Amino acid sequence: MKIGMSHGAGGEIMQSLISDIILGNIKNTRVNGGVGLENLDDGATIPLGEHEIVISTDSHTIDPLFFPGGDIGRISIAGTVNDVSVMGARPLAIANAMIISEGFSGDELERIIKSMDEVCQETGVAIVTGDTKVMENDKLDKMIICTTGIGIAPKGAITPDSGLEVGDKIILSGSVGDHGISLMSYREGFGFETDLKSDVAPVWDIVKTSLDIGGVHAMKDPTRGGIANALNEMTSKSGLGMFLDEEKIPVKREVHAASEMLGIDPFEVANEGKVIMSVQPEKADEILAAIRKTKYGGQAQIIGEVTEDKHVILETAMGGKRILEAPIADPVPRVC
Repeated sequence: MKIGMSHGAGGEIMQSLISDIILGNIKNTRVNGGVGLENLDDGATIPLGEHEIVISTDSHTIDPLFFPGGDIGRISIAGTVNDVSVMGARPLAIANAMIISEGFSGDELERIIKSMDEVCQETGVAIVTGDTKVMENDKLDKMIICTTGIGIAPKGAITPDSGLEVGDKIILSGSVGDHGISLMSYREGFGFETDLKSDVAPVWDIVKTSLDIGGVHAMKDPTRGGIANALNEMTSKSGLGMFLDEEKIPVKREVHAASEMLGIDPFEVANEGKVIMSVQPEKADEILAAIRKTKYGGQAQIIGEVTEDKHVILETAMGGKRILEAPIADPVPRVC
C-alpha cells in the first residue's frame, strides 16, 4: 500500500488507514480507564482524582499559510483549543512545535506567532512549551505546526462524540463549508474569493455557555470531512441515527454558489469554527438562545434530532428524504 493524499483527508479512507495500520500496531492506548486512542474522539482523557485531564494533538499543513479569515498560526491554536473544548474540558495550555523551511521569511513567522498569541489571549490559554526545527528549503513546503492542547474537566463530565441519546436535539453552531470553500477558492484563484472567508475561530465560549446550562450529551468538531463525516461518526459510535432538516442547516449564499460551481457538497467540507452538539430536548431552546449571543454562534440552529435508526437522514427542501453518508475523503486537500 502507498499512502496517498486522501489518507489524511478525513472520511472513510483515512479511517481505514488508522484502523488497519495504526491501531493494529499500538498496544497501550489509554490511561486509568479514560478515553483512549481506539475511541478516535477529538481528544483523550486521563482521570486523575476528581478531574479528568484532556489531551488533543494536531498537525497543520495548510496551503496557503495565509488565507482570507486567518493563517496557519490562528488555525493551529484554534483547532487544538476546539478539540479540547468539544471533549467538555476547559482548555489550559498548548505545546507548540514548528518545523520551518530554510529561507522562510522572518516577518511572516512573526505574523504567524502573533496570530497564535491572539487566539491564546482570547481563550485564556498559554503556550507553555515548544520546539523549533529548520529543514533544507527543498525538503519542506514552507512550514508545519504541531500543537498539543491540555484541558481539564470534572470527573464524569466529558462529552464524548459517542454520547448521543434518543430524542436529543442536534445543534449546529453556525454555517457550514466556509473554511474549505473559501480556502480552495483563494488557493485556486477562482475569482470570487473576496466574498468568502474562513470561519476559523475558537469555540470555547460556545461550549462553556452550553455546559453551564447543562444537558449536553455529546459534541464534535466538524473539521476534515465536514458535518457529513462528523454526524456519521457520532451516530456510528453511539449505535443510533439522526433525522435532520436540510433547510435548517445554515449555508451562506457565497458558499452555496461556489460549491455548485465546483461540484462540491458543502456538507463534506472542513469547518474550523463550528460545533455539533447533542443536547437534552428540554434544554435545547435555552442552549440555542445562549449560543446565539456568543461571538461566533449567531447563526446557530437546531437542525434535527437523534433517532433509533442507524442512518443520518436528511429531509430535503422538496420534502423528500436522503441518507447523508460519510465522505470517502474531504474534497479539499491541505485544508488544515
